[in-house]
Amino acid sequence: MLPLKLAVAVFLALVVRNVVAEDPYRFFTWNVTYGTIWPLGVPQQGILINGQFPGPDIYSVTNDNLIVNVFNSLDEPFLLSWNGIQNRRNSFEDGVYGTTCPIPPGKNMTYNLQVKDQIGSFYYFPSLAFHKAAGGFGGIRILSRPRIPVPFPNPADDYTILIGDWYKKNHTALKAILDGGRKLPLPDGILINGRGPNGVTFTVEQGKTYRLRISNVGLQNTLNFRVEGHKMTLVEVEGTHTLQTTYSSLDVHVGQSYSVLITANQEAKDHYIVVSSRFTSLVLTTTGVLHYSGSNTPVSGPPPGGPTIQIDWSLNQARSIRTNLSASGPRPNPQGSYHYGMINTTRTIRLASSAGQVNGKQRYAVNSVSFVPLDTPLKLLDYFKVGGFKVGSISDAPSGGGIYQDTSVLGADYRKYIEIIFENNEDIVQSWHLDGYSFWVVGMDGGQWTQASRNVYNLRDAVSRCTTQVYPKSWTAIYIALDNVGMWNLRTEFWARQYLGQQLYVRVYTDSTSLRDEYPIPRNARLCGKVAGRNTRPL
Repeated sequence: MLPLKLAVAVFLALVVRNVVAEDPYRFFTWNVTYGTIWPLGVPQQGILINGQFPGPDIYSVTNDNLIVNVFNSLDEPFLLSWNGIQNRRNSFEDGVYGTTCPIPPGKNMTYNLQVKDQIGSFYYFPSLAFHKAAGGFGGIRILSRPRIPVPFPNPADDYTILIGDWYKKNHTALKAILDGGRKLPLPDGILINGRGPNGVTFTVEQGKTYRLRISNVGLQNTLNFRVEGHKMTLVEVEGTHTLQTTYSSLDVHVGQSYSVLITANQEAKDHYIVVSSRFTSLVLTTTGVLHYSGSNTPVSGPPPGGPTIQIDWSLNQARSIRTNLSASGPRPNPQGSYHYGMINTTRTIRLASSAGQVNGKQRYAVNSVSFVPLDTPLKLLDYFKVGGFKVGSISDAPSGGGIYQDTSVLGADYRKYIEIIFENNEDIVQSWHLDGYSFWVVGMDGGQWTQASRNVYNLRDAVSRCTTQVYPKSWTAIYIALDNVGMWNLRTEFWARQYLGQQLYVRVYTDSTSLRDEYPIPRNARLCGKVAGRNTRPL
């Protein structure tokens, strides 16, 4: 029997351990409504969160628990997804239709997220219908824990900058175009934080350095970001500290997020912030203002030009973005190691995009399969063992056949290490995102990928991120450690293409281990379709 003092000491140690082990909670209550907005000078119906367009930022720290109670005051179902948040072991909370039941009008849903082992810059957005064209998006920042050193001094301030192309038509009109089997026209303009030309100002003080978290939340266009007369130092990409390379301008592809440092070391007047479209016949441009505190000199003259259609320029910039191997912080998996290039992959998957007509209507596909959603989220059909879809309904390599429609689900073994090749045989720059994961972008180049292409892979300090571009008539290769069990959406970030079928789900699961390693379905999860009325107690 333990002596009394020792027993008390052990008891107190256990209490302290349990208290310390509990990660902090942050609570958010959001009301989603329609509202009239004028981002390009004409009134249109927008989606607001707590009356804001864009929505409020989420501020958090590594491992925080985020409790987001979302009330849907729209007249149609609604879902939010969290671009880059991994929702480890918990794809139920991912907020896309393949994993999560929509929030009905007049109802609410509480998302229970944990930013486990993550840092960096991300964003959230509405994933259903064509709501993304109406707003409902906002920034997410995950700061390092206070005792974890960051590889640059604390900036004087930290700004979220959401850029994206925009239409003057309401999202309902755009959705009707797609439902009618037609392609969308070119966007009408570009927004910075929901505003048109010179509609947003960021104030700086002479000599101080600021962090800009830039996310492309648009629908289809790569955008180039630059600040008149100022250099930008890249420091972070979607949760990875990067080599601190300096750029005059930065290509941000759809769905991507970057953090840069900018020092107010120029003449104390107002300077243009410029965002312009890339790889388009008609270049769309918008501006904001970098205002030096105390300045009475407004911006004047034409904004500085940037790159337009130069593919090689963009490709070389992409290859220059590397991981800072000396930086502290949460490590990409395998845990605690950057030696991703020394691990043998066990499977190669080649995914080719295509566009074409099915029954006289425009569709988009991956390996010839154009995704068709079911009436029940796939994750719930899987969890409750209802069935209704086939794992393996999409092949590991392009067949070269015509486009057909199916509910494409790719089976993958939990804890395996695989290679995926995105193949782009089209004349546009594409952008691909995988929920639930970060992956190493080990290579990209023009032409057709072959096994010999592995000779040019970066197997030392490739950047780890969740969204990557694929240039026209080119390929991009990624490595992934499949350590996050669940059902995860792999999609184009070109939202019209995603809506018309260019997506699939990756089922990361092994019967002998997954039930142990995956969180049970949340007790407050909404159930719909074929699983409506069931209870959410663990099976």
